[in-house]
Amino acid sequence: MNVTPAAKATIGLGLTQIVGWGTTFLMPSVLGRHIERDLGLASEIVYGGITVMFGVGALFAPRVGRLLDRTGARSIMAAGSIVYALSLAALSFSQGLVSYLLCWAAMGIASTLALNTPASIALAQVAGARARQAIAVLAIVGGFASTVFWPVSEALELFVSWRGVLLIYAAMHLLVCAPVHLLALPGRVAVGPQAATGAKIPAPPSERSRQIFLLLSISFSCGAFIFTGFIVHAIGVLRGLGHDPASALLLASLIGPAQVAVRVIELMFGHRYAISSSALFAAAVLPLGLGLAWLAGGNFAIALLCLVAYGIANGLKAVLRATLPLALFGRAQFGTYLGRLALPQGIVSAAAPPVLAAVMTSYGAQGVLAVTFVVAMVALVATVMLVRVSGTVR
Repeated sequence: MNVTPAAKATIGLGLTQIVGWGTTFLMPSVLGRHIERDLGLASEIVYGGITVMFGVGALFAPRVGRLLDRTGARSIMAAGSIVYALSLAALSFSQGLVSYLLCWAAMGIASTLALNTPASIALAQVAGARARQAIAVLAIVGGFASTVFWPVSEALELFVSWRGVLLIYAAMHLLVCAPVHLLALPGRVAVGPQAATGAKIPAPPSERSRQIFLLLSISFSCGAFIFTGFIVHAIGVLRGLGHDPASALLLASLIGPAQVAVRVIELMFGHRYAISSSALFAAAVLPLGLGLAWLAGGNFAIALLCLVAYGIANGLKAVLRATLPLALFGRAQFGTYLGRLALPQGIVSAAAPPVLAAVMTSYGAQGVLAVTFVVAMVALVATVMLVRVSGTVR
């Protein structure tokens, strides 16, 4: 059977993205309580490692994006896997606050080299006109990271402690992910205006392209604030609205299936409608769900609608974060633009969990829903303006 370079890259990156998310962002959900006990750190500090990872990664994203345009993704993503391995190994030997947070900072550098944004850039370089479908497949596969790694982490911890689990994860990055990046990704892929996906590449950037970039940045950053911040507090918000623990857990568990379902729909039928239509739908459904929950979230049916709407919007945004800039700016400067867009998104992603935690403490669930609703409305307005400026993009 002849496997195309795009298919090989999609399969390989699907594996490395599951490992990347499962061993870092999702890892404290299972191992956090053990780390708290052994290192004597507060829960806020343990989970604050994720904030450090996002913040550091955001600072490096623009430079890495430009580098990916020039050199391709293979060697950079392989280097990222090696940095992941070193960071996780060092984290397994950490003894206190400073060493713990420094390891997460190193993982922030690794994530910029080997996680979400580089993977999207790699697929855009390899898959060409079918990049939208390839990125949708990657988003679907990546959604299973928690399904795979939460039970794996729980089981491994019983036998080798959290430090041993991190050493195993370090070995996975070194012995599995780095070779996969080297073998599944081609070398430098030539791109240029003729390889673009139909969008004109601004060189130098025009006033219109700068306006498009600003609106896109506002829309994506607002979405990143909600999607990163709300998911951490979703169960607490539901309980604050009056739902019992079992109902809150059941409702929150529906976010994942909603995300995967809408990504499958995007994969199967996305070629039939414009990417701008998907962006408008995702931007509109989020404030609708949050607004209804703010008004009547104590009702089980309303809360169900809110969580499904959140999952749908988040599932689409995971694809749109790569496909919309690709359609607007083309392949030749895709890495540069995606890296620049990742900077504000990374900063707000780092800030969102503690900000919403403070809102939750002071104003409760209603306060969190009010803040996220307002931010979602800003994203909707920015998206509407973006489509008016850019026109329909496919």
